[in-house]
Amino acid sequence: MKRIDQSGWRYFVGNDSELDNNKCGKWMYFFKGPEGKQHAEELCRQAVEGGIVPEAKRADSEDEGVACFYLNCDDLATHKKIIKFFIDHGMIRRTKAGKLYDISFKLDRQTQTGLYGESFSPVIKLSDLMDLYSEEWLPEHEIYSKLVQVYS
Repeated sequence: MKRIDQSGWRYFVGNDSELDNNKCGKWMYFFKGPEGKQHAEELCRQAVEGGIVPEAKRADSEDEGVACFYLNCDDLATHKKIIKFFIDHGMIRRTKAGKLYDISFKLDRQTQTGLYGESFSPVIKLSDLMDLYSEEWLPEHEIYSKLVQVYS
């Protein structure tokens, strides 16, 4: 694994990273404060060293920031690994009823075209992959049909 500091980010890049520019996107984890930054860094390192995702990065901010966990949008196995990692590490908030929040996957091309805030509409949400109450994966044929729509 390589660690690279560049332009306000700390990148973690696996040795066999093969992301496709047309399909690449990220699941995001938002943090606050210096402790959150340190925790986000450790999560990025664990995810890449553990072979969960090929690349990750975290913002180099002391107040608040984001950590991004990269994969190709049509890679179901990696979606499952990173979502499990998020759940196991308490990275997805829950409602009072225990339901997972419906976090979004964001394509790099959405970021590159300036889609943020209200102009951002997710192409993949957690609810496209699993039941937010039971945390059971949806049938693979349903998931694949959604993932294929994203880049076709």
